[in-house]
Amino acid sequence: MHLNRLILAIAAIITVSASAADPALTIYRSDSDALFEGGSAPIADGHAIVHEQRTLQLAAGKQTVIIDGLPAMLDTEAVAIDLGAAARILAQRMVSAGDAGVLAAHRGERVQVFGANDKPIADGVLVALDGGNLGVRGSDGRISYVRDFVRVQFPEGSGLPGSTLQLVLDGKAGAAPATLTYPTAGLGWRAAYSALLRDDGACKVQLDALASIANRSGRDFPAATLKLIAGAPNFAKSSGGPRPMNMRSMAAAAAPEAMPEQSSLGDYRSYAIDGDLDLPDASVTQVPLYASRELPCERRWLFESGGAWFPAKPMLSPEGWQNGGGPVQSQLKFSAAENLPSGNLRVLTRDKDGRTELLGENRIGDTAKGRDVDVNLGVAFDLAATREHTSFDIDKAARQMDEGFRITLTNSGETARMITLREHPNRWRGWTMLSSSQKPDKQTPDTLEFRIAVPASGKATLDYVVRYAWTPNDE
Repeated sequence: MHLNRLILAIAAIITVSASAADPALTIYRSDSDALFEGGSAPIADGHAIVHEQRTLQLAAGKQTVIIDGLPAMLDTEAVAIDLGAAARILAQRMVSAGDAGVLAAHRGERVQVFGANDKPIADGVLVALDGGNLGVRGSDGRISYVRDFVRVQFPEGSGLPGSTLQLVLDGKAGAAPATLTYPTAGLGWRAAYSALLRDDGACKVQLDALASIANRSGRDFPAATLKLIAGAPNFAKSSGGPRPMNMRSMAAAAAPEAMPEQSSLGDYRSYAIDGDLDLPDASVTQVPLYASRELPCERRWLFESGGAWFPAKPMLSPEGWQNGGGPVQSQLKFSAAENLPSGNLRVLTRDKDGRTELLGENRIGDTAKGRDVDVNLGVAFDLAATREHTSFDIDKAARQMDEGFRITLTNSGETARMITLREHPNRWRGWTMLSSSQKPDKQTPDTLEFRIAVPASGKATLDYVVRYAWTPNDE
């Protein structure tokens, strides 16, 4: 028997609603900015597993039970229900609100419609929505289309927004505990880091780590037990959904009494949040991820020319792109004292007036404990670099060419800087250093790296020459 026929066949059986208990949520990390932007509409990004207990007041025999107030973004194909020995599930139907609004999730339920002066104008099963009109099937089987109504009431259900689960049961009379487990979109979390830089002689950062938890599922989760999963598991269903509108609220939850308990979950990391938290719909809640900690760090300034690349054969003509210059990047490096899930890192400093100001922000990937965190803060205003092609000599018979450059670094600031200069000789993969005004600090098959001291309000130059060589088979 088809699900629709089965539900309609027993529509006369009394329908009861279910009361909800405190849920437990396992929320996976999400890289979706849309989840964390302002908006009130449910969104199909993010992933969470919801475990919740409901109490069903059952009659004896066949009946329809309404479980409402479920997330608008839940996976309708993956809802698991455990009723124990209290009832046998004959069929289940998930009705989602979708784009039609709150009422759409309650199709198939009994509805009472009231007009002006609170006068009843329809009583039956909600079967259709057409713009501002409702289709209601009465007890005689006829469908009435109702418009210009003032109030809608659900006698057996709560009429809560979100999705509605309609169960066809063969049960025993009495209260029956029900365990619901289902995945839903609209929930996600990511790490939010703040690093206050102290640059008074020795480089140190005060690192604060928070977990930002977004709820755009279309449902509130009061007094929820939370477990956060760091890692990147595969999900079969793609993300999409509407773009956000206006955020209803921003929830700043009180700090838990203890830091999250960290453990392994398969190939991922699990963070169990201490205590229960309210997660209102259309909100972002932040809780501490780790205790604040001071860490040693390293400040760097980098000028890099080109990249690690080699052509298919030696490049023999002197191209003009060898001249020019570029920005000097301001960078920060420190070692992770804990496992750091991916998220956004804001680097701050205190100005002379004592106020905390932003130096730069960037995204960091999942970083295991003990690994380095490299953050590109932006372009240094007081630092500049120019690059001049000083020589180019080629001897085709000997299959070799020599090429020289001069890099000039200027510092208009009040503090001396040690600038890392990174060059990539890439006319051909076979090359050697002929001469250099300063010995390179690092040399690899595709990189030359120098550390150049540049005084305050001054400049420094570097001259070097490399020799390329090749064989007849390379031509």
